[in-house]
Amino acid sequence: MRRWILALLVLLIVALMAACGGAPKVDWTLSITGAVDEPLSLSYQDLVGEPQAELSDLLMQRTHGEDSVGDWSGVALDPLLKHAGAADGWVSITALAADGYAIEISRAELEGAIVALKAQGEWIAKADPDHGPIRLVCPLTPADRWVFQLNELQVNTP
Repeated sequence: MRRWILALLVLLIVALMAACGGAPKVDWTLSITGAVDEPLSLSYQDLVGEPQAELSDLLMQRTHGEDSVGDWSGVALDPLLKHAGAADGWVSITALAADGYAIEISRAELEGAIVALKAQGEWIAKADPDHGPIRLVCPLTPADRWVFQLNELQVNTP
């Protein structure tokens, strides 16, 4: 009986560690604003705690340099927008980065998009701190429309 309890505890600890995946401690906030019922402010740890979506073998088309194929994981954009109460008729998102870069991305281009926390199984915050800790990854758009150092998503209506 003791062995079963010990084995169960070990499995529980391993499962909890896998769920967090050794996420780095990062002081970062993602805001969801604009045409929403309830603006959100999500910490990095909040995003780590959300269900994670996987994008495998995704083509990263680059304006400069060679294209590459990679795996990304993070929080699906749709549930975040629903949680904030995005207006039914929203047409685009303006994604803002910490360095002041901003780009408007249409609703159609955002299909399947995630707020990525990992690239190739590595935490972006650790593996690529200059472009992290989070990135908006949009599988239907070239990578020059993906936003690194993402800190705000503004929901737009017509």
